[in-house]
Amino acid sequence: MEIRKTHECEKATFEIDGWLDTQTAPELGAALEELDDTVKELVLNLSGLEYVSSAGVRQIVSAWKKMDGNLTLCNVSAEVLEVFRMTGVSKRVTIV
Repeated sequence: MEIRKTHECEKATFEIDGWLDTQTAPELGAALEELDDTVKELVLNLSGLEYVSSAGVRQIVSAWKKMDGNLTLCNVSAEVLEVFRMTGVSKRVTIV
């Protein structure tokens, strides 16, 4: 998995490529921990995300909690979106 990060004012964007699974989820967790209190909005661009496991879903939920709901997922593939629908993530997180 690869994470490319950008930060503008109060908005951070992570572009995530590859697989978000048990082995790579801690990397996303570490990136989330690096966000400081000036970040009020987080966008996860998932255009390159091929697969997400339950460990990856946990990190998405953790990001949502950390951002007090100010999390947007964009460019989500049909396969990954189905996982978010089955787990209920799509009911809480904004997906565009």
